[in-house]
Amino acid sequence: MRPVDNSRLTQFLDDPARALWTLALPIMVGMGIHMAYTIVDLAFIGRLGGDSITAVAFNMPLYFMVIGLTMGLGSGITAAIAQAIGARDKQRADNCAEHGVVIGLVVALVFMLGGLLFGRTLLSLLGTPDELLDEAWSYLHVLCWGMGFVVFSITFRSILAGEGDMKLPMLIAGFGTLLNIALDPLFIFVLDLGVRGAAMATVTSQATIFLIFVYMLFVREHAYVRFQLRDFQLSPALLGKILRIGVPASLAMLIMAFGQASLNWVLIHYSPETVAAYQIAGRLDMLVFLPVMGIANGLVTLVGMFHGAQRPDRVRYIIRYGLTRTALITAVGGALIYLTAPWLATIFTSDAEIRTLAVGYLRIICFTYPLVALAMPSGRIMQGLGWGTPMLVITSTRVLLVAAPLAAFFTLVLDRPVEWVWYALVLSTLMAAIVGLLWMRVALRRTCVISAPPGRVDKP
Repeated sequence: MRPVDNSRLTQFLDDPARALWTLALPIMVGMGIHMAYTIVDLAFIGRLGGDSITAVAFNMPLYFMVIGLTMGLGSGITAAIAQAIGARDKQRADNCAEHGVVIGLVVALVFMLGGLLFGRTLLSLLGTPDELLDEAWSYLHVLCWGMGFVVFSITFRSILAGEGDMKLPMLIAGFGTLLNIALDPLFIFVLDLGVRGAAMATVTSQATIFLIFVYMLFVREHAYVRFQLRDFQLSPALLGKILRIGVPASLAMLIMAFGQASLNWVLIHYSPETVAAYQIAGRLDMLVFLPVMGIANGLVTLVGMFHGAQRPDRVRYIIRYGLTRTALITAVGGALIYLTAPWLATIFTSDAEIRTLAVGYLRIICFTYPLVALAMPSGRIMQGLGWGTPMLVITSTRVLLVAAPLAAFFTLVLDRPVEWVWYALVLSTLMAAIVGLLWMRVALRRTCVISAPPGRVDKP
């Protein structure tokens, strides 16, 4: 197996810009395939009727919570492995990966049992209308049995991301997503299982992804890191390092799930069609954010490696390079969304009211895309530096301090039209971008990235 000095670290240090795209492009492709699945999945469910879309929409905060919490902890695993490889400490990198697997096992059991025991109650608390509760629970009940597969798939991707391998996760996730798309019409329409069939297709594909990861990592030993779970010994110091980054990131994801749930709760006061329109438009938002998420995730690995290798010049360069690219991409994407919103909405539903509401949302929120391109990567950059709290504060500012209370105030107190909810989201994104950029500058100063020795240069 290749030694650490000849691993991806050396290649990444030699050409940071190419390294970022090497990491980001597979993430974009993998997320793009998954986003295509969510779009196709929603289009299939939409053929069942607007009520079915709304029933599934009330599941999304819970499903997003599971994915978000796991990805948050995964970011701690990614950063810890990347820093260890940057410091050329393979034993510590292996130990980080082993701790990641143990964390994934605990999280998987908690989510599966919690969902089965309390899922229906949670759906009710989230505001699911009584007439839609049975349909919403039929979807969630099936998903709960597959939560472990989802958690471990994210955990394995996080481990591979730490060593800079994004290609294998992309290929595995892409295969699983295409399988999910193929299974959707079979379970939903041929077997006539409705939204429950959509959930069964998801669980089947996630189980397949899990099995492929296990084979590649434990049988084929594809990864640079190695898993010696029989000899595993818990290290409080290493666990603490992972959790210091992962727990705040997980809490940030939990707050985002709360924000989605609170918006559903506010929007249902207008109509079920408004909730459905928000879900449809949110899928289109994510298409524009794919490059941002890809670059942001790539920055965690590169900033972690470069910081671990004590190369502040490379840290400075890759941050500046990444932020300028995300801003440009989202500016172009926002313009395209604004122009094509009416046509895009027709892909999901034939309901004229839902289409009109979705277009109204998109033509307001698209102006915030460049702000997201600054706020999202700033939190991930600080994770690479070992700072977990900023992501939590940025998200809390956006959701808890601005978006959720303003949306509720405009709707329930002032009785404003739904456009005012979209204005609340615009203001919250602006605040998040300001907080993120200011805090990132503080983090760079504290970690001596900005005040690096003058002998280093910023261009690779």
